[in-house]
Amino acid sequence: MQSSNLTRRLLVIAVACSALAAQKFPVFTKAPGEPFWPGYGRNPQHTTQVTTGTQPLNRILWQTPVDLQPQYTGTYLLIHYGSPLISAAGNVLVTVKTGTNGNFQMESRNPNSGQLIWTQTTDYILPPHNWVPSCGSTLTPTNKLAMPAAGGTILLRDNADSATSAVTRIAFYGLANYQNNTATFDNNVKICTPITSDGQGNLFFGFRVSGNLPITLSSGIARIDANGVGTWISAANAANDTNIRKVVYNCAPAITTDNASLYIGVNSSNNSGGSAGYLLKLDATTLAQQARVRLKDVANPNNDAYLYDDGTASPTIAPDGDVYFGVLENSFGSNHLRGWLRHFDSSLATSKLPGPFGWDDTASIVPRSMVPQYTGPSSYLLLTKYNNYGGGGGDGLNKLGVFDPNVSMIDPISGATVMNAVIEVLGPTPDPQFPGGVREWCINTAGIDVVGQSAIVNCEDGKAYRWHFPTNTLSETVSLTIGIGEAYTPTIIGSNGVCYAMNNATLYALGR
Repeated sequence: MQSSNLTRRLLVIAVACSALAAQKFPVFTKAPGEPFWPGYGRNPQHTTQVTTGTQPLNRILWQTPVDLQPQYTGTYLLIHYGSPLISAAGNVLVTVKTGTNGNFQMESRNPNSGQLIWTQTTDYILPPHNWVPSCGSTLTPTNKLAMPAAGGTILLRDNADSATSAVTRIAFYGLANYQNNTATFDNNVKICTPITSDGQGNLFFGFRVSGNLPITLSSGIARIDANGVGTWISAANAANDTNIRKVVYNCAPAITTDNASLYIGVNSSNNSGGSAGYLLKLDATTLAQQARVRLKDVANPNNDAYLYDDGTASPTIAPDGDVYFGVLENSFGSNHLRGWLRHFDSSLATSKLPGPFGWDDTASIVPRSMVPQYTGPSSYLLLTKYNNYGGGGGDGLNKLGVFDPNVSMIDPISGATVMNAVIEVLGPTPDPQFPGGVREWCINTAGIDVVGQSAIVNCEDGKAYRWHFPTNTLSETVSLTIGIGEAYTPTIIGSNGVCYAMNNATLYALGR
């Protein structure tokens, strides 16, 4: 979102595949019958990579709304839209808000023409919020579609590529409990994160509870196995801290490649704001705590960092098992509202070099082969935003950066020791609100085209770009809208190489 709006609102709420193989770099691979882009961040580790290449960004192929009744705050659009998904057949699954304050449906569209294939509504009800959280669905490895639904339930479509597929409802606390007290559960239990499927089809998500229920249930983390059997743990018990209230909104659970563990953020806020909290590592079968780390500010390590419900920061698990998770700084505004990308080993016991930006952002993994000019020691790099918000005390020179997680630099903005910037790119469009500044990059995850050695990124200037790493240039551009300040959005890549970006409540398909 625009830096001025970020300040105001927060203050109010207080390369080639062969080269990869030579490096033994694990990437997400698709088996026959599996979906191509199953969920937030593409895979359960949220690395956002594809190795099939992308089409040139020559033009808009088609477009479709993701919000039929967008609600603007002045000139800003403060809603997080669910990530588009790509099914096993390559079809595009688009979450669409149909009402003023909610009501959602999923649409399946042909990737070449945008033609509607099927529509499925859901009775999902949003939790209490400031910025509108996402309605985040996922696809399982067998191409089943799991959509958030009312009362903390899930609607499960057996075949995402069948227009006549059966749809069933499942509840992590027992479907009979839900059916016997439907209105009570609908009013008091709300899914508050995107759903993540692991490699075995088990589903994970955060949920929020309010009011009285006929069963014992507290805000926490749910698991529904591939057979529909549910379990849960409260956020407080998962953290072993009675001050913890819930899972951070929009924090998509991240699952290790062996399906053994999950990472998720929890905070102590009882409303929909932000507060102190932990990054947790849980057993992916029992949900028992395996490790936890209290998240601290980088420049002021005696202070707890803020975990804000208005963002979408989710854990990223790197090929070496290291974990990355974005937070907001404390003292508030001391890092120009950029936050930090906290960095830990897989056990969460060792704190490692942080990144200089973490607000509302999920780090993407960049294989070193994509940046041939890089000569450092790391087997992979990280892409995040590198904004310096004019409204947060910065100079408004908003950038993207590719960072070395194991080599340090002194951050020129905060003076903290952070990951070294290998390459960076400045936003190309002047921002009239901040003389000398530029419009923000508008991504919470970036599509990484490994073969094309580039990232597909969206900007608040209303354009989508290809950032080509070997030349460090914005080598291709497509104009989408005149530009708008909005909550950050995902860019994704389809199995036919078409790229997708959201701008001003519309999804655009981009290609040749």
